Amino acid sequence: MSVLPHGALRAPFARARTSARFSFRTRVALASACVVALAASLAAPVRAIAKTPPPKPALEASAVAVPDSYSAETAQQIFAAGGNAVDAAVAIAFTLAVTRPDAGNLGGGGFMTLFVDGKPYFLDYRERAPQQASRDMYIDDKGNAVPGMSTVGYRAVAVPGTVDGMWQAQRRFGKLKWKQVLAPAIHYATDGFQVDARLQQRIDAAAKNFAGHTSFDAYFSNLKLGATMRQPELAQTLSRIASDGGREFYEGRTAELITAQMYGHGLITKQDLGDYKAVWREPLAADWKGYRVITAPPPSSGGIGLIQMLKMRADLQPAFDGLALNSAQYIHLIAQIEDRVFADRQRYSGDPDASPVPVAKLIDDAYLAQRAGEIKTAEAPRAAPVEPASGDAAVEKAQTTHFSVVDKWGNAVSNTYTLNGDFGSGVVVDGGGFLLNDAMDDFVVKPAGGAAGASTTTAADGAEPNTIAPGRRPISSMTPTLLLKDGKVALAIGTPGGSRILTTIFQLMTNLYDFGMTPTDALAAMRFHHQLLPGKTIYFEPYHPVPDDLAAQLKALGYTVEQQSFNGDVQMIRVDGTTPEPASDPRGGGVARVIR
Repeated sequence: MSVLPHGALRAPFARARTSARFSFRTRVALASACVVALAASLAAPVRAIAKTPPPKPALEASAVAVPDSYSAETAQQIFAAGGNAVDAAVAIAFTLAVTRPDAGNLGGGGFMTLFVDGKPYFLDYRERAPQQASRDMYIDDKGNAVPGMSTVGYRAVAVPGTVDGMWQAQRRFGKLKWKQVLAPAIHYATDGFQVDARLQQRIDAAAKNFAGHTSFDAYFSNLKLGATMRQPELAQTLSRIASDGGREFYEGRTAELITAQMYGHGLITKQDLGDYKAVWREPLAADWKGYRVITAPPPSSGGIGLIQMLKMRADLQPAFDGLALNSAQYIHLIAQIEDRVFADRQRYSGDPDASPVPVAKLIDDAYLAQRAGEIKTAEAPRAAPVEPASGDAAVEKAQTTHFSVVDKWGNAVSNTYTLNGDFGSGVVVDGGGFLLNDAMDDFVVKPAGGAAGASTTTAADGAEPNTIAPGRRPISSMTPTLLLKDGKVALAIGTPGGSRILTTIFQLMTNLYDFGMTPTDALAAMRFHHQLLPGKTIYFEPYHPVPDDLAAQLKALGYTVEQQSFNGDVQMIRVDGTTPEPASDPRGGGVARVIR
């Protein structure tokens, strides 16, 4: 395994402590001593322990599209050791928990869409509300949501799902030993990685939100551009998980650290952690343009919405004939499709284990043909009522991360996971070295009976099925998606972006398969976003601002044109015959790599 030079770019990683028995320097020395033997053994070249004889390769090579170079190197090492797409995906996820602490995580949750040995699967490792959570837990005595309570600090934290999700996926489908898969992450936590401009900017921005409320500053405030970030406490946590298995996080020493951190501040108990289990669900599947779309079911709202958009656009093909991509009329028609998708999203989406979601109806061909038939090409924006259940003008958080993996045997993983906001709740587990999520904000924090009926940051998530209840999973826009052709993987795709996730993936698939673009050109094309609320508003991105003439045409049609602050970070792999073609979004710092 290649490693960073042992002394390269050394810089102090200070962590202030107000109630510690030992100095930070002493604690670092002790932590490093405890972990060095295990880290050294795990960092050695890994050896594949095959469960079954390897099948004949179906593709010329394996491939990854990942958010950073460290996770790309991790994938390279796992494939070299004989691992498959699931081994690589789990190793990437743990590596990103070290090198991308703003979104990669142990203390968050997400979704994984898989295609293994010719069959599709979906793993829901979304966070859950603690048993002490309640519908009005963020409401003051005047009936108003308390600012920041659902986004910053201990009470914003839901029960994390990432570690159990990775544990279940690798145990079921991986080829390598569990310790081997965690080895790269332990290496980066122990020996460090270089802080780049992107991470420093995110740390500086987040520190303003967390100052005085969490332990964030104690861990991150002294990190500057070019420093080597070493995380000895996180290395210890990863080493325990590597030695004892994924349930250590929920039942072992790590669980004790989490509950000690929560005691007197948050709601999560040892029982909440012990009761958590990721759930294998039936993935959503739909036929589209000769392909089979495999995507995320509830509690994701994105899979339903993606299929709805694809099918309605196909139903309206005569109206699109002759229209240039991203012309004013093209955008106008897509916006009317999106109004209906987001209205359905708000009315019906929720945790399927808590309340039934009418999935079959929502993606039924006849229903979508009816919805598409409501759209008139010359109609003014929102001329016909398209009613949500409730909601306001806020926008869902975009700070998530995604990666796509395809191996030479034809297996594939599309994985999206998150802490919700950048660095989650800002709470770092004392002695554990990892951040906890603020996923409770993905619920409706001010139910419709009391006022606006929308979470503080998620306008698209305003329906009653998404109110807070003990053990419930909040809905999400995360939409890890696979496309199959003749029973083989043709595309693995996903992105961060909050409610923009499904509209972004839709646009990329349209660019690829309706307009015949290459992956590189499809990623570089302009993107826009519209959802039901705020009404009559089209958002454009900083990477590709709206041209003045297009803005004028949209305004003449009755739209408000705004620039959002977020650029996407799509990571996708198209498979052309037997050739994988990975591509990373030029808006981010991702790495696309073919691995032979």
